[in-house]
Amino acid sequence: MSGGGAGVAPVGALVALLATVAVQRVSELVISARHARRLIAAGAIEHGRAHFPLLVALHALWPPALVAEVLVGQARPGPAWPVWLALFAGAQALRLASMAALGDRWTARVLVLPGAPLVHRGPYRWLRHPNYLAVVVELVAAPMILGAWRTALGASLVNLIALGLRVRVEERALGIR
Repeated sequence: MSGGGAGVAPVGALVALLATVAVQRVSELVISARHARRLIAAGAIEHGRAHFPLLVALHALWPPALVAEVLVGQARPGPAWPVWLALFAGAQALRLASMAALGDRWTARVLVLPGAPLVHRGPYRWLRHPNYLAVVVELVAAPMILGAWRTALGASLVNLIALGLRVRVEERALGIR
């Protein structure tokens, strides 16, 4: 594993990564809120509200954990950082493709419009949950760019629990077996 205490903290890379993630998350929340209002007005039903705080906590806490691991725990990028950066970029592309395929039906919550057909375009042609795959890859790759394997591991374990709940709720709500 990369990381280790040698060298100066990669503060510029840390700030750039966190700024990128922050802009993405704020943009996603704005888009999600807009879509949710439209879906609810059209009769959509929310499912799985109880697990949502776990997802919020995960996405709110992994960035400070990353900061702590880099600045205090002395995590440093290893020689594979370009691979992790490429995986992170690929995860972002998959997330954007997933959001585009769902269009106005994409939200951060599980909102189902009764009678609406399942989406089978974009990455949904090949993957049942491409957006969740993007999150899985992102939560490993983003910290690993900076050698923060503890953050990658911790965030991934919490995400495993959260997505285990989320996928069951979503598939039940969509009638997927």
